[in-house]
Parts: sequence; C-alpha cells; structure tokens
Amino acid sequence: MHERIVRCASCDGYGWLDADLLDDLDGADQAEAVLDCDWCGGGGYVYRDDRGVERRIPDADYPKLAATLEQLERERMRDIGYTGSAKHPTQQAIRQQHPPADPPDDGDN
Repeated sequence: MHERIVRCASCDGYGWLDADLLDDLDGADQAEAVLDCDWCGGGGYVYRDDRGVERRIPDADYPKLAATLEQLERERMRDIGYTGSAKHPTQQAIRQQHPPADPPDDGDN
C-alpha cells in the first residue's frame, strides 16, 4: 500500500498546539504552554495511505524524508503568506485585513 506525506490535520503543519487552543478544548488552564501535537508527534506531517488512514512518521524515517519535508514546509510557509523577506508590520497583508484598534503613534502628534 502506498503512503504519501501530508500536513497534519490536527496542528495544520505547525507541529504544536498553543495553550489557548487547549484551554478552549478542555476548559483547563495550560499555563501558557506550547505542546507538541499528539497526532504527528511534533513533526507537522503524517503518512496517509490509499484508504485515507493517517499515522505518525517514525523518527527513524525523518533522515530519508528531510528533502521532501523541507519542500512541504516551504509550500506551507508560502500558503500562509511568507515570502522570505521581512516586511514592516503595517505592510503585512494580515494586518491590512485586520488593522489594530489602536494604531501606533507615527510621531506627528
């Protein structure tokens, strides 16, 4: 059976879950922690077989998958808007969609 590498559906490829999300899920205070994703084990990607069944990538497989995982990560970063160059916060697309309620003082006042 053929397995391909796909982005983890649980953490969306980040490899971790933020405490705020965990607080929302179980109602407990996670003390500002960031925890590795239980589904992918912190790698951000999993194997998926032809039937759609996913499993964690074993640690021993990572060295031989390094180039593939790097390419998938570059694609994921492009998907979320990363271009490889720094932008001033006011030039970032996400900040233009959701401007701050209290914009920074530009020094003209």
